[in-house]
Amino acid sequence: MKTLLLVDGSSYLYRAFHALPDLRNRNNEPTGAIHGVLNMLRRLHKDYHADYSACVFDAKGKTFRDVLYPEYKAHRPAMPHDLAVQIEPLHACIRAMGWPMLIIDGVEADDVIGTLAQQAAKAGMRCIISTGDKDIAQLVNANIALVNTMSNEMLDEANVLAKFGVPPVRMLDYLMLVGDTADNVPGVQKVGPKTAVKWLTQYGSLDNIIAHADEIKGTVGEHLRAALDWFDTARQLITIKCDVNLPVKITDLEHQPQDTEQLIRLYEQLDMKTSLRELRQQITTDQSAVMISSDSQTTSANNENTHAGTYQTILTEAELNDWLVRLDAAQLVSVDTETTSLNPMQAKLVGISLCIESQHAVYLPLMHSYAGVPQQLPLEMVLSKLKPWLEDATKPKLGQNLKYDKHVFANHGIQLNGIVHDTLLQSYVLESHRPHNMDSMALRHLDIKTISYDEVTGKGVNRIGFDEVAIDTATRYAAEDADITLQLHQALYPSIQSDERLHYIYREIEMPTLDVLFEIERNGVLLDYKLLQKQSHELGEKLHVLEQQAYVIAEQPFNLNSPKQIQEILFNRLKLPIIKKTPTGVPSTDEDVLQQLSLDYPLPKLLLDYRSLAKLKSTYTDKLPLMMDRNTGRVHTNYAQAVAVTGRLASSDPNLQNIPVRTSEGRRIREAFIAQPGYRIISADYSQIELRIMAHISQDDGLLKAFAAGEDIHRATAAEVFGIPLDQVDQEQRRYAKVINFGLIYGMSEFGLAAQLGIERSAARAYMERYFARYPGVEKYMQQTREKAKQLGYVETVLGRRLWLPEINNANGNRRQGAERAAINAPMQGTAADIIKLAMIAVRNWLHKEQLHSKLIMQVHDELVLEVPDDEITLIKNALPNYMSQVMQLDVPLLIQVGVGDNWEQAH
Repeated sequence: MKTLLLVDGSSYLYRAFHALPDLRNRNNEPTGAIHGVLNMLRRLHKDYHADYSACVFDAKGKTFRDVLYPEYKAHRPAMPHDLAVQIEPLHACIRAMGWPMLIIDGVEADDVIGTLAQQAAKAGMRCIISTGDKDIAQLVNANIALVNTMSNEMLDEANVLAKFGVPPVRMLDYLMLVGDTADNVPGVQKVGPKTAVKWLTQYGSLDNIIAHADEIKGTVGEHLRAALDWFDTARQLITIKCDVNLPVKITDLEHQPQDTEQLIRLYEQLDMKTSLRELRQQITTDQSAVMISSDSQTTSANNENTHAGTYQTILTEAELNDWLVRLDAAQLVSVDTETTSLNPMQAKLVGISLCIESQHAVYLPLMHSYAGVPQQLPLEMVLSKLKPWLEDATKPKLGQNLKYDKHVFANHGIQLNGIVHDTLLQSYVLESHRPHNMDSMALRHLDIKTISYDEVTGKGVNRIGFDEVAIDTATRYAAEDADITLQLHQALYPSIQSDERLHYIYREIEMPTLDVLFEIERNGVLLDYKLLQKQSHELGEKLHVLEQQAYVIAEQPFNLNSPKQIQEILFNRLKLPIIKKTPTGVPSTDEDVLQQLSLDYPLPKLLLDYRSLAKLKSTYTDKLPLMMDRNTGRVHTNYAQAVAVTGRLASSDPNLQNIPVRTSEGRRIREAFIAQPGYRIISADYSQIELRIMAHISQDDGLLKAFAAGEDIHRATAAEVFGIPLDQVDQEQRRYAKVINFGLIYGMSEFGLAAQLGIERSAARAYMERYFARYPGVEKYMQQTREKAKQLGYVETVLGRRLWLPEINNANGNRRQGAERAAINAPMQGTAADIIKLAMIAVRNWLHKEQLHSKLIMQVHDELVLEVPDDEITLIKNALPNYMSQVMQLDVPLLIQVGVGDNWEQAH
């Protein structure tokens, strides 16, 4: 039996658009719906062998249903612009894939599908209809079945009955009773699926239900009788037309050979990297298959990975010496290390890989250890030979996240110099919103599937150390890393070079920051672990007291760390109001809920206090002493340079940026961050930097004047918003103004402002209106920024860093609004990030130039923290503000607050 496969393209088009993320190509053109529909078509082509096939779309313009019933689909909004612009390239891709495509004027895709399906059934063919539209279930019979590719649901006659409660021959009756909300076709008022199935089961058909309409009692019977005159129109609207005059016959719908060259052009234009890679792999496979018939030996060679390079293992001193000569003469060398640990302060070398020319790299195994391992060159001998080249600043080196490798070499007493390029940072500068790991970048930019770490070391309990990996396997993996890094540099760096502003961000900010962060991480911070132990003990006692108080209020013991038990106590025993529920339907006990309940009830407030103290104890006072390096007695945080899309640094192991400062217990933790004897801590913090950047970017006269006059900006804002003299602003009014100032630069809505201030939305709206009336430049900036972000897909910092916003044109309102808020704030956060990085670079360079003993030990938010010897305190304290304030010229002054203390809390 021959098979006809019909695809309801219009049904999948909308579903793909709303289901997939807001994917875009390099020109910021939306491509999400295209990805979704094409993936579905490829899957169908693979899963169902069909003799004939067609992809059917709705035509533009009205159909006979619109003439019959003007309200038909009238409630549907116009097709979103981001979907409309995908139609033409999608159709081009479908045609190039070889799919016959049908668009018939005056009818819907369902009618075309129905006509072809009935023709196929009469011809004795099997017909499979791929759709997500339940209306088409009325066509199902012994020869016609539906498949929903997105949900993997197959509907034959039995499955239609199981799903809807009626057989396919009664689906039209069923739909006329319940109506079709998607198409704005009314059914019988108050009649849902259960009632419809009940009536059809009892009476057999809609015609029989109509004949017995007077027997159906109650309100629902009245609604049925009121709908009797409507049924004739409803039947014409819902019935799929199966006699459309089509310009083709089924035998014309053979799948055509794909237009490979056109597909490649389209995939490249749409930046469909995965589809492009799979297509090229298919071409290679097809070519290899042809070659098998003529020359099996040639086929074997061509079946190898087309990306595979020539990788060499260095096992002899002669080979090493040969490469030393090549390294010395090379214009650029890609360097990578394989190690014993991910902890940069603890990692030791297992091997080194090097690449000078694409697809030609070497691996130098040093410490592999397993039964039968080949003889390796001695570690100390190799490092002594490599050290002059590694430390030579005139020998240019490239890597992926070279800050880590710099630490590894430092662990062996080698200072890695001459770092001129880092592909991690190149990717970050170009596409801050994308993943920057090598495997993702290789797929995205080179269409290469790299060997993963898991493939060579295993996973979970079966994972082995890299030193246990066989050297031949290690060579393929490690040499590939060095090779791919060089290829990525060749692919990425020209795009950076071609944009003067991006090149500045990369060369003058990100690359120098790499070296500064290495120094800060290496310096580490001294901890008073005995003080932390004392604080941990005190927190434990406070937690015990809170537990006992909670038991008294609840009138029984319970686990304060158990959401389930807290839910039982709050809502079942104490009968507190339920604020919201979890996705599983149980009352939520999250922080927002407890915050609201704490305004009126004592136990939620106590639970919040308990959670806050428990987090301090587990995350900091208990954990920080365990994170001290046993060799240095310090904690050495890791600063991730390529994580936050705004350019901000991210701190981990430990996270120094999340230490709470709003509670006395949180601030006490900073007391444990100390200086060594003879030194003190100096903290230098930019004051209100993002508000100052807002004044510069928006060019609002009111903000510019307030900052130029050195006024307290929150007090000045309060005077403007409340319409009172500056000297009459009280602390509560200043607090309101502070919330408004910071809230608006984060794109806060009137609802958010009302929640923050605990006031009515109308009052919050009034405050915002007054604010924008006094600072019109801010409102203008916000509007222009939203519009620019929607056009470009990104916003920029003052210096030109691009801050990408993938969701800025998302059809989902919440996601889009979140992106709009981010668009307003990102230029400020990003510019602040650029400023603090430039400050780190300037301060570090000054310390080195003057050969001072002071050293940078932390960077937290807008703050630099130094450990300073007593005899340099006056110099550092006086000079630091000047260096930090001059790194970028804004139209308002940059103000730096400097503090000195025996510990971080005292200095801050």
